[in-house]
Amino acid sequence: MKYIIPYGATFLIFSDFMRPTIRLAAIMKIRPIYIFTHDSIALGEDGTTHQPVEQLTGLRSVPDMTVIRPADANETAQAWRVAIEHSGGPVALILTRQEIPVIDQEKYTKAIELEKGAYILSEPKTEPDIILIGTGSEVQLLLAAQQKLKEQNIAARVVSMPSWELFEKQDKAYKEKIFPGSLRKRLAVEAASPLGWLKYVIDEGDIIGINRFGESAPGEEVMEEYGFTVENVVKRAKALIT
Repeated sequence: MKYIIPYGATFLIFSDFMRPTIRLAAIMKIRPIYIFTHDSIALGEDGTTHQPVEQLTGLRSVPDMTVIRPADANETAQAWRVAIEHSGGPVALILTRQEIPVIDQEKYTKAIELEKGAYILSEPKTEPDIILIGTGSEVQLLLAAQQKLKEQNIAARVVSMPSWELFEKQDKAYKEKIFPGSLRKRLAVEAASPLGWLKYVIDEGDIIGINRFGESAPGEEVMEEYGFTVENVVKRAKALIT
C-alpha cells in the first residue's frame, strides 16, 4: 500500500505554537513527522526567545507521541528510519543547529540500536562504577568525560538515550541490561528541563539540565556557562561516587 507521510520542519521553540495540532495528531493516532531544529541553548546568539528549555519535556508529555533526539548523523539516519516505519501516532525528530562530530561506529556501538530508545554506546573494560546518560549533542560530552574518568580509574558506561518512548516499549530484561538495579550511580546530561529524568537516574543519581532561560551569546559560551562541559560532567560524576 502506498501512502504519503506528511512532514514539516521549524525551530523547536515554535512547537509551542503547534501544540493544538500536535495534540490532535496524537489523539487521532495519525503519523506526521515533525522535524524540530535549533534544539537547545547551543543555538547561541538568537537568544532567550529562540532557545528552547521546557519544549522537549512538553513534547514527551503528549500521549502517543514519540520523541527522538539523535546524537549524530548516524543516529539521525536511524531516527528517520524509525519515524517512517512508525505507526499509531506522530513522531518528533529533535535536531541541533551546531555542528557535531559523527560518532565512530567501528569504535562504538552502531546507531541501529537507536530503535530501542536507549543503548550502551560505550562500555568500560571493567565493571562500571557509574552510568552517564545523554541525548543529542550532549552525548559527545559523555564520551569525552568517560575517557577523562578512565584516567582517574573510574569506569563509566555511556548510554545514548534518544527516545524515552521507544525505550519504554522494551521488555524488562532489556531495561535491566541498560540500567541494572545494582548500578545506582547515574548522571543524566541534557540541555533542557530536567523534568522526567529522575525516573532513570533514580535516588542516587544526578541531572545536569536547565532550570532557567538561556542567554544571547555564542553557543559554546552559553553551553559552558550552563555547565555543559566535559569538566563539569567529570566533576558531577565524581561527586556521585566519592
